[in-house]
Amino acid sequence: MEKSRLPPRPRYTRWGLPLAAVLTFLVWPVPWPSRTWITPDVPVPLTWDEITPAQSLEYHNCGDEFQCARLKVPMDYKRTDGNGRTFALAVVRLPAKVPVTDPRYGGAILINPGGPGGPGTMQAFLSGPDLQQIVDAEGDPSETRESTVDKYFDIIGFDPRGAGSTTPPVMCFPDPVSQRNWELQVATEGMLGSGWDALQRNWQRTEALNSGCSVYDMSSLETDEPMMSFVNTRLVAEDMLTIIERHGEWREKQGQAAHKCHESDETRAILERTRWHRGEEPLLYWGRSYGTLLGSTFASLFPDRVNRAVLDGVVDMFKYYQGKGKNAITDADAIFERFGQYCNEAGLAGCPFYIDGGADAIKEAYWQLEKQILNASIPVMASALRGPEVVTWTDIKAMQRVAIYQPLLAFPLLARRMNELSKGNAVPAADFKHGNHFGACPSNACSRAGPWSAECARAQDNELYAMSAILCSDAEFLTTLSMEEFKIMWDELTADSYSLGDYWAQMQLSCVGWKAKPKYPFRGPFGGNTAHPLLIVSNTLDPVTPLHSAQHMAQMFPGSGLLQQESEGHTTIAAPSICIAKAIRNYFQTGVLPAAGTLCQADLKPLVGSPDHAATLSESLSPADRKLFKALMAEVERGPMFSV
Repeated sequence: MEKSRLPPRPRYTRWGLPLAAVLTFLVWPVPWPSRTWITPDVPVPLTWDEITPAQSLEYHNCGDEFQCARLKVPMDYKRTDGNGRTFALAVVRLPAKVPVTDPRYGGAILINPGGPGGPGTMQAFLSGPDLQQIVDAEGDPSETRESTVDKYFDIIGFDPRGAGSTTPPVMCFPDPVSQRNWELQVATEGMLGSGWDALQRNWQRTEALNSGCSVYDMSSLETDEPMMSFVNTRLVAEDMLTIIERHGEWREKQGQAAHKCHESDETRAILERTRWHRGEEPLLYWGRSYGTLLGSTFASLFPDRVNRAVLDGVVDMFKYYQGKGKNAITDADAIFERFGQYCNEAGLAGCPFYIDGGADAIKEAYWQLEKQILNASIPVMASALRGPEVVTWTDIKAMQRVAIYQPLLAFPLLARRMNELSKGNAVPAADFKHGNHFGACPSNACSRAGPWSAECARAQDNELYAMSAILCSDAEFLTTLSMEEFKIMWDELTADSYSLGDYWAQMQLSCVGWKAKPKYPFRGPFGGNTAHPLLIVSNTLDPVTPLHSAQHMAQMFPGSGLLQQESEGHTTIAAPSICIAKAIRNYFQTGVLPAAGTLCQADLKPLVGSPDHAATLSESLSPADRKLFKALMAEVERGPMFSV
């Protein structure tokens, strides 16, 4: 595998987001952050390959305060002959602000950003300090006594089997160049709804991709354990169980090391606190979007292991696994309704797309402009900085999708771009689109090893394909749809949401022609009585994980708490809410759920207020709340990185 450098807490461009349909998902991902980092005088591995996979957690310093490990797990947990294949899970740990031997050590919180296949290691690097700020006790541990009840937590992110820097990866192309060529062709084809033959073209492309990707295991051509049969969510949940067990083992070793140095009542207490509870280690977890599906799957399989679990932006297990129940996008158009409302409220000073006539007039102008671009894409001549471009309806839908997911961040951008287009100026949109094109160049190692080699696999390139592998292994009903059956589904989705129906249908299309079958599918039972209640969190309006899904899942796990944020967007990181943050902190600190019916307000709303409203609000807060608000805003600003 190409040597994948361990990234630091990288800087990233807020709106450096490729505006293209990639694979058969229309997504708006950000460029992979810098893969290099420098930490003077610290002997650290430069690449994941320099860390030898082990059956225990063996951490290595990997930049700033982070630690990295590669944990070897069996591909097939039920194989007992000792000859089975393995995955090497990439794991990143942000250590707690106190040693594991300290009585205030609260344990390790596993995190998942969504996906399927989202990079948990990248989430740990980018978001770990901010998540830690939210869950940790308010006081600085250096200023509090060890006898306090305050708790401080590790944050652990991992890349699921087949995804990211976990090896072997899902691999659908012989090298990065062929992959990029394919993706540029897909982007040019346009998404569902972009033309009369869009379904036929996208269907055939997906069949072509999946005919090889779902069948051939290029990481091991002669094997009785094809990797694609072992990447479903059920097995990722079992990997989580392995991680918490191995963490317990590692924690005990730290306690034993302290005891060897000095034997006393204090060190004996350390031994007891750090003892590994074999086969009983509890889960602390925080998952968003698909991460809630992973969390609820774990809780269904291992309910006695759940100690704390926050599920934010909740996927309905029945809809995801079986296709039963309400569609997930039923609230998407209501969010776009608010674009018109907020734009009208903000006026021309705050919303460039504002026109007289109220919210309805603004929305009508938007739909008319979108229809105009659907009927006639906009050619844009070359400039000194780029070649010619064509701004298409698919480009507009991509912007709209991100705006509905992240209104606080993206409503202003959407208003600006649509205002420019309404005035006949497509140059900024073309510049923006062109700036997000990127090429691909095989590494020297890839060129030497040849096509389909491990050296040609790049961690930053396979997330979308790992997503397909996991989704199609979980939702087997999507793999058997005929084109006529798919058309019915597509019609239902566009009836539920004009703004998001085509995009969501595009995601369902990704399993056409998928041939691999999971060896251990998860078909229930769904739900259960967990050892400790879950905390289920939802926005009032979420485009793809609606409030009704959260309510349904709360019923499936009796005793769970349901916490609602009065805002719009995908998961509560779409807008900051100190109320939400404090409820999550209290849950991790004490286990206490918020009172039934608790409704938290968002602290900021899209388009409304002065551009420096966030800074003004921050200055008005107490020092402790200001730290929380800063962490929340950082999470909001990186939201598009983990939104699919």
